[in-house]
Amino acid sequence: MHHHLSAQAAAKRLVSAALLATLAGCGGTSPSGQSDPSGGGSGGSSTANAAGGHSAGQGQPGAGGASAGNGPAAAGTSALGGGGNGNGSTGGTGGVGGSGFTAGGGPSTGGVPAGGAAQGGSGGQAGGAPTTCGPANGDKRVIAFGTTLDPQGQVCESKALAQSLANASGSQWRAKGDQKRTYRFKAANADVAYRVVVPMSWDGKAKLPLVMFLHGAGNDESSYLDQNNKQMVSLAQQHGYVLVSPLGYQGAYGTFLRLPAVFGQPAEASKKIAAITAETETTNELSEKDVINVLELVLNEYPIDRTAMFLTGHSMGSAGTWYIGAKYADYWAALAPMSGPFVQETGYLWDNVRRMPIFVTEGTQAESLAGSRVLKEWMTTNAFKLQYKEVNADHPGMVPLVLPDVFSFFDDVRTP
Repeated sequence: MHHHLSAQAAAKRLVSAALLATLAGCGGTSPSGQSDPSGGGSGGSSTANAAGGHSAGQGQPGAGGASAGNGPAAAGTSALGGGGNGNGSTGGTGGVGGSGFTAGGGPSTGGVPAGGAAQGGSGGQAGGAPTTCGPANGDKRVIAFGTTLDPQGQVCESKALAQSLANASGSQWRAKGDQKRTYRFKAANADVAYRVVVPMSWDGKAKLPLVMFLHGAGNDESSYLDQNNKQMVSLAQQHGYVLVSPLGYQGAYGTFLRLPAVFGQPAEASKKIAAITAETETTNELSEKDVINVLELVLNEYPIDRTAMFLTGHSMGSAGTWYIGAKYADYWAALAPMSGPFVQETGYLWDNVRRMPIFVTEGTQAESLAGSRVLKEWMTTNAFKLQYKEVNADHPGMVPLVLPDVFSFFDDVRTP
């Protein structure tokens, strides 16, 4: 990755220093026996060959972002969702002049015919001129321990990328099953891999719920999906979810928290923020961008139920779940961070996640156990919609034990 580090990078360092007074931090634990970029290792697992930690980060769609897509709407009310019952990028048949997006971002007064972004739907009348995106690169940290990317700008940028890469006549378009894909990530000057699993039972028309999974450090988009006889892939198929697993290109999904900066350890979190450099800032920005890019690629292609989108991850991926879940809260109906209390009482967008059911799981032999228990008590005291479960396993070994519960939790959120 090649980036020009300018005066903006220097300014970011100053912003980082200013955050130390209020920051609260959190860290990630590691896979079995490997070194963990997010913190300490937790040793091998006798339970399963699960993988390790990874911190993460992503952004939040602006107005007209997540809610503007794929859901049914009154005729013409959503350029991305289609008039009538249009479905996203290949959009439906209805409507007159819904809100339009040139880059998928904020709402405009018109735009593409209702029923489709990029690919367009049949019928419908276009409205007025569409708006353009604001910049994704910001100058402040909306979460104290994350990047300075602006969430609305990033969602807009990622939507534009997804629309530019869409190929409705391609052989992969709306394919079913377990798929290993790549896309051209221009900002990183690289072709970046991601994994998507679409239920084989899908009829090609019905709206689909979605689970995004963020992997742990030292792993990639396929590591966890291939473990334990592809347990996660099987669960997604059984429960009828589109499963999306991004790489999180070379970084930690946008968050700088790692062990020992778990919940309740703000001094440790401050140390992590103090260590941010222009290089690590850029790396984490690319990682954050990759997650939102991949999500928008899937949303642009498949008719996803925007009321049934869920985020989960393990270790550093748990850190990413906390970070992406709050910064890009408009996407998510619920969160399920596994073995990673990598969030803090201050410097976090708690109000953004207050409405969401959150399922926190932990292993009783994991290094992060104490932090998870403190987090549980704090969230319970403050009346968050928390479910909490511990299993008798170490950090990597807890994953196969709780994954069935995670998917059942998402089912319960959809049908309370």
